[in-house]
Amino acid sequence: MKKAFLISCGSLSLGLGIIGIILPLLPTTPFLLLAAACYSKSSTRLYDWLLKNKYVGSYIKNYRAGKGIPLKAKITAVSVLWLSLSFTIFFAVPLVAVKILLALIGAYFTSFILKQKTLKKHAV
Repeated sequence: MKKAFLISCGSLSLGLGIIGIILPLLPTTPFLLLAAACYSKSSTRLYDWLLKNKYVGSYIKNYRAGKGIPLKAKITAVSVLWLSLSFTIFFAVPLVAVKILLALIGAYFTSFILKQKTLKKHAV
């Protein structure tokens, strides 16, 4: 029962992490780390698959090893975040309070991303 629950939570987290690659307000890295944690406690096969995955495996391994996040990933994340937020704030949301809330959320996630250690090229 516990194993099935952890696999389900890990799969849900992985799905949300993948969606977070596209939707900038949904954090990718925490969901991928949660998926790795759930898989590590429930399924060696899924955990190994996730870490060996050519798209997200190296990000998880480098982050967990304390090596950081690649500069390109930081720039992409912050750029996409603010492009989509700017469009939403200026064209899609009429309420000023919601615009302010979106800007604050964007500032928080920008700060979080930029505070993460930057992966050195030789560390890959």
